[in-house]
Amino acid sequence: MAEAFPWQEALWQQLAGRPQHAHAYLLHGPAGIGKRALAERFMARLLCQQPAGLDACGQCKACHLLAAGTHPDNFILEPEEADKAIRVDQVRDLVSFVVQTAQLGGRKVVLIEPVESMNINASNALLKSLEEPSGNTVLLLISHQPSRLLPTVKSRCVQQACPLPTLQQSQSWLQQKLPDCDVDVISELLFLASGSPLAAVQMHEQGVIAQRAEVVEGVKKLLKNQIGPSQLAESWNAVSLQLLFDWFCQWSQLMLRYQLTRDEEGLGQADMRKVVQYLAEKSAQPKVLAIQDWLLAQRQKVINKANLNRVLLLEALLVQWASLPGPR
Repeated sequence: MAEAFPWQEALWQQLAGRPQHAHAYLLHGPAGIGKRALAERFMARLLCQQPAGLDACGQCKACHLLAAGTHPDNFILEPEEADKAIRVDQVRDLVSFVVQTAQLGGRKVVLIEPVESMNINASNALLKSLEEPSGNTVLLLISHQPSRLLPTVKSRCVQQACPLPTLQQSQSWLQQKLPDCDVDVISELLFLASGSPLAAVQMHEQGVIAQRAEVVEGVKKLLKNQIGPSQLAESWNAVSLQLLFDWFCQWSQLMLRYQLTRDEEGLGQADMRKVVQYLAEKSAQPKVLAIQDWLLAQRQKVINKANLNRVLLLEALLVQWASLPGPR
């Protein structure tokens, strides 16, 4: 059974306690806060033949089939490969499933994640099923970036924002999940994960703290002319391209903030604080604005899974970054 997170309890009471269910729900919020687990728990409750209160019983035939991944009235739609789009052919398979009669005589439940990975053709192919699903069908859509969805998709769903945990809830949960990590490591993981505890666990497993330290050290060497952009770009092969652009976007924003406010308390994490302040003081504001615009545009391409030459893109970033300090 999917994990029940404490910060979702009020929403769970609301969702599972409904006497009647909508034909489509859009569960949205930042990545890493437990939306998939909530959807799977809800799916199990909707398919269960003998619900035990607000949760699935875990004992009936439907629950056993769902646990085994062989429930005939359950359809999960997600990209066939990580970071790829959901294809229109996959959506057509879903549409064929929706029009069928439920084999166990109860509900059919569809789970789609992430909805924003569908292109326009795939999204349009889904609209009819979203508007008028056949029989007793419930569609659960999960989105990390609902702003990227077509209005016609959002308007056909009950839109439900999923709650973010408080800092204390995140820290308590992470201390249980990562008992070998001290408070400082947990705090750093939460910062890097923008407060999303599940994303923090994933980052811990991927060694993101060490990757961040490597990137910060590389940036410092670049600014001291101890390493060139090409060599540095190739040395970051293990680091997620989106993480790199997230960090550089954040650093450019902190530079602009400092140029406008001179607030030394707003220079971000300690590992880059001195570098951000140095660049803010030594760089002309139009150059900082220009590189921020460029970073945001490239980051959007990365998010949209554009076919990019990774090394050349990073080289272009680092050449511009190294040229920031200069005459104002």
